[in-house]
Amino acid sequence: MKVPHPIPYQGSKRNLAPAIMRYFPNDIETLHEPFAGSAAIAIATACQSLAHNFVLNDLNKPLIDLWREIINHPCRISSDYAELWNAQTGRERVYYDFVRGKFNETKQPSYLLYLLARCVKAAVRYNSNGSFNQSPDNRRRGAHPETIKKHICGASNLLFGRTRLSAFNFKEIL
Repeated sequence: MKVPHPIPYQGSKRNLAPAIMRYFPNDIETLHEPFAGSAAIAIATACQSLAHNFVLNDLNKPLIDLWREIINHPCRISSDYAELWNAQTGRERVYYDFVRGKFNETKQPSYLLYLLARCVKAAVRYNSNGSFNQSPDNRRRGAHPETIKKHICGASNLLFGRTRLSAFNFKEIL
């Protein structure tokens, strides 16, 4: 099975996952990923059937809320993303700024997914007021909705019913 990656995320451990997993025991009851981000380690571990359950934690609560949607409501978040992606046509920069403003008001997970797919280097940046402020990568429109849907459904299939989510400081979760 090809490892699904629904969230583009700078600093993702997806390329390091095979090397990291070489140090894992063969049968893990619960894998804790205290800095989940793109959940690359959990997803890769689930693909290899190395763990039964998962705990995904990240201090970025909107990101954890996005994971909650991906895992529990893959069709809904995929559909919401497709709607946003299609609505940008012909006004990509203005639309990105509009969605960024809506995300900063509401913290809606689909807005964050769209922003991550479109922002420069998939890098999450918040200002001192807690507002997402990363610029768009004007060279691309973000992943096609069918590609995102395939990755979202793949991740959901691997993690549904087996994952707890939290948005704590790593010291609290460990």
